[in-house]
Amino acid sequence: MEAELIRHLLTLLDRFRAHRDREESTIGRHCAADGAFFSRLREGKTLTARKYDLVVGWFSENWPEGAEWPADVVRPVKEAAE
Repeated sequence: MEAELIRHLLTLLDRFRAHRDREESTIGRHCAADGAFFSRLREGKTLTARKYDLVVGWFSENWPEGAEWPADVVRPVKEAAE
């Protein structure tokens, strides 16, 4: 399961970068408070479910206009303010 979640994050990163001219480390600093976050994932490091949710949430909130969200990655639903 963890390998699938990491694949989802790397897919989001690749799609995001295809529409925004940003370095991987810059995106890592913004979404995970860690410039080496994505390189560490590629090296086999692990992550928590909480960190996954945080990063996917950041991507969802900052997703480029007109970019297609990957079909195999569940996008968080923004809750309505009460």
